Amino acid sequence: MAYRRFRRANGPAPIETSAYERPILPGSVVDAVLRFHDEAQDQGYGRTLLRMSPKRLRAPEVKKALGKLATRAANVSILWNEDESQIIRVLEAA
Repeated sequence: MAYRRFRRANGPAPIETSAYERPILPGSVVDAVLRFHDEAQDQGYGRTLLRMSPKRLRAPEVKKALGKLATRAANVSILWNEDESQIIRVLEAA
């Protein structure tokens, strides 16, 4: 029995990315920023902006965890809710 690939007529169209869009940020980058951040800026109302400094990105354990994604992690910031211990938003600079 042969299987055929098809798209439902009423289903969503496939997502197309342009040449200018970046691929989705891997979870390993978010995890690394949460684990290895060394910059924390208080934003008020129990929120903190977490980042990794260039010096921290050169640390051996961070290089090992991120590999080629270290350059991308340099542009990532996480808005963290201290009261609920959860991520509010992940920000990536262009």
